[in-house]
Amino acid sequence: MTAAVISGILIGAGFLLPSLSAFFFIPAFLIGGFYKAKEGLTDLVQNKKLNVEILMIMAAIGSAIIGFWAEGAILIFIFALSGALETYSMNKSQKELSSLVKMQPDVAVLVTDDGEKTVPVADLKINDLISVKPGERIPVDGVIEEGHSSIDEAAISGESVPIGKQRGDTVFAGTVNMNGALTVAVVKEQKDTLFQRIIELVEAAKSEKSPTQQFIEKFEGTYVRIVLIVFVLMLFLPHYLFGWDWKETLYRAMVLLVVASPCALVASIMPATLSSIASSARKGILVKGGSHLESLAALKAIAFDKTGTLTKGQHEVTDVVVRESMDKTSFLQAAASIERLSTHPLASAIVHYAENKKITMLPVDNLDDFPGKGVSAWIGGVKWKIGKASFVSENRDSFFEEKAAEFEKEGKSIIFAGYDDQIAGIITFKDVIRDEAKEAVQKIKELGLHTIMITGDGEGAAGTIAKEAGLDHFLANTLPEEKLVEIKKLRDTYGPVAMTGDGINDAPALATADIGIAMGGGTDIALETADVVLMKNDLKRIPEAIARSKKMSRIIKQNIAFSVSVILVLIASNFLQIVNLPLGVIGHEGSTLLVILNGLRMLKN
Repeated sequence: MTAAVISGILIGAGFLLPSLSAFFFIPAFLIGGFYKAKEGLTDLVQNKKLNVEILMIMAAIGSAIIGFWAEGAILIFIFALSGALETYSMNKSQKELSSLVKMQPDVAVLVTDDGEKTVPVADLKINDLISVKPGERIPVDGVIEEGHSSIDEAAISGESVPIGKQRGDTVFAGTVNMNGALTVAVVKEQKDTLFQRIIELVEAAKSEKSPTQQFIEKFEGTYVRIVLIVFVLMLFLPHYLFGWDWKETLYRAMVLLVVASPCALVASIMPATLSSIASSARKGILVKGGSHLESLAALKAIAFDKTGTLTKGQHEVTDVVVRESMDKTSFLQAAASIERLSTHPLASAIVHYAENKKITMLPVDNLDDFPGKGVSAWIGGVKWKIGKASFVSENRDSFFEEKAAEFEKEGKSIIFAGYDDQIAGIITFKDVIRDEAKEAVQKIKELGLHTIMITGDGEGAAGTIAKEAGLDHFLANTLPEEKLVEIKKLRDTYGPVAMTGDGINDAPALATADIGIAMGGGTDIALETADVVLMKNDLKRIPEAIARSKKMSRIIKQNIAFSVSVILVLIASNFLQIVNLPLGVIGHEGSTLLVILNGLRMLKN
């Protein structure tokens, strides 16, 4: 940019002092054209590849040879300016990555038996305790051991509203502790943190080009070759065919080099693509390259896994039904008091439910665990049993049998509890749908995509979640290899298809789909296999990503159509002897500047 500005100042001085114009134009050539000439010649020598820079060098030198020093200098200046602006646009689009890297703390306050000491984050080990004061960035992924605070997670998710966190909650590296002192236990080393994963994925995405970009770059060499052939022909043929004098013939050949150069066409894609990747990363959507970003716009269907994707992956109590003579609070009090000591997967859900109801726990004696059946314990001299119906009571109870059958049709899990060989009540559980799932599915459908759930769960649970989410249809009881087959069927039926999942069993389908979308909290293999990662498990980011991809596709098409149109008009005008070199320079390089600026619009969310 500095070289371009100096070149422009020298050109201005040349016009103000025409008697000394050569004194100003020659250094304007050398200073303004040095970087682009070096770039073009290096590419030509090292890669044996023709490029637009060679055309510009030839046009500028040719203009000087036939006496059009001012026009040649202006060409160099605008070409240097457009190159500087393109570099600026690339740096601007990658600014989010740089800011992410800066957000990652280098040191942490380690809590030891001898007190606190500052250590490099890289030296921290799993289970180390660190102290994070208000206003500080959290240096690692961890779990809060002491304290509570609001955490600003905008760097991870793009969510502007701080989230309340307390003991037992997970915190992430790079996020900001707003107002409370925290003691955090390290659960991941620095290289494995969510924050570091974001940086690595965005860095990888920078180097991957979209199919359109790859085609344009391949096309560039062939196109330059054609232009050079036509240029050689124009040095002679118009003189003999149309009677142009030699000066006009040479002049028009130079103008052809300028106006036929595909600078704007080459710049139509990369600024828009990198800008889109950067703005997506800022919103917590990591796209692993331009090709995947471009493919999002072409999707016709999207499939979802159920557990951990459409649902939270955690069972919650949904219903508590007790016999007529039983008080529901007393029933929950007994069940939660026993389950507080149990290791059953659903035990914590019962305890959490009871705590939310402000129910006080009772003393429990003689807890016995019967694997596959349930648990028993004494409370206040009464022996309670919790588990399967046959374990709780040998007597059939038609009321609870009917209720259980109804709940099973809804896909809910059921636990029975009672005493004195009688069932006192039942508690049902369901893997609850994510809060944002219905809204996300609705927006995806508004974009014209077909939605489907493919899950290994049974018909009841799958049907309930599919209905709640508003999906078009669902497939239940599918094994991992069957998910892969279903994805292929969806592609044959609708066209390009995406798969969204979080587990090891989703990896084959993620790899087979045209676009694999992984939940950020999923397994490592899902994150590795996927093309897009939702870092905060927010399904609403999927329609945002698709909409952003469609917008990027529109901008690229606009840029390509505009740049090709400008080239054709300028070439035709040159043959008709309408456009002169200065206008050719302005038209050609001006179009390049415009497509770069149009691409930078993708930086806006």
